[in-house]
Amino acid sequence: MYKFKWKNNKKCAVAITVNLSGEYFWLSMFPESINKPKTLSMGEFGVKVGLERLLDLFEKHDIEATFFVTGKIIEKYEKKIKLICDKNHEIANYGYENENFALLNKEEQEYSLEKTNKIIKELTGYKPRGFRAPDGEITEDTYDILEKMNFLYDSSLMDDFLPYFMKFKNKEYNIVQMPIKWQLYDFPYFAFNYSPAFPEGQGRISSYDGVLKNWIYEYEGYKKNNLLYILQLSPQTIGTPGRMIMLKEFIEYIKKNNDTWIAKSSEIVEYFKSNIELKNED
Repeated sequence: MYKFKWKNNKKCAVAITVNLSGEYFWLSMFPESINKPKTLSMGEFGVKVGLERLLDLFEKHDIEATFFVTGKIIEKYEKKIKLICDKNHEIANYGYENENFALLNKEEQEYSLEKTNKIIKELTGYKPRGFRAPDGEITEDTYDILEKMNFLYDSSLMDDFLPYFMKFKNKEYNIVQMPIKWQLYDFPYFAFNYSPAFPEGQGRISSYDGVLKNWIYEYEGYKKNNLLYILQLSPQTIGTPGRMIMLKEFIEYIKKNNDTWIAKSSEIVEYFKSNIELKNED
């Protein structure tokens, strides 16, 4: 583990990221949900209601976030997704329809990534620079394709607390990994569906106070060690009135001492690549 010197000598960096796949989250895992409006409505809520609540909160607190969005959602809700661009947030690639990339062959993976890149560029005017695997696994082919398509970064793995250049099976890539953690993702705490239950075996929704404390404890630990804190949010779970209050309290907490750099994922990666020599062995 090494310590990294962040921009303007801040104690840590924070990337607030949003995973937006709407109803395609449920359809990808349970195709029979196409005939289950109750299940679909949970994903639809995220785009129709939760998204704008998040955008309003970010604007009030001067937050520029990174939105990982599926191509299918952009096609279906273009006006809603355009609001993300209008607020100067980053839009990154989240696959075309929330696919499990490990179940796709190399050609199918490339098709999904290229199609979504094209959709994002048509909406924003720029090619997305980052990728996050929507659900399930990824493969060596995934990274070969990301490298071929000149992606700047990926944010799918969970093996570190700082950015690093990707390596897999002794193969080195020019892609920077932005590692994530389950405990910093709202969805596993709050997702609930009677049939089928997801996550499997989950019988209740987590305490909001408990989740907030988890996030704050982790933040203090990350700050103490000069790490990169990546918060993941899903509008379909975070977008309720009470949870938005919880998120507001968290944002106010990390901003109160002005000792943390909050930025879009691509900005953090660019800084890391330009200043990798600033790392110090712990």
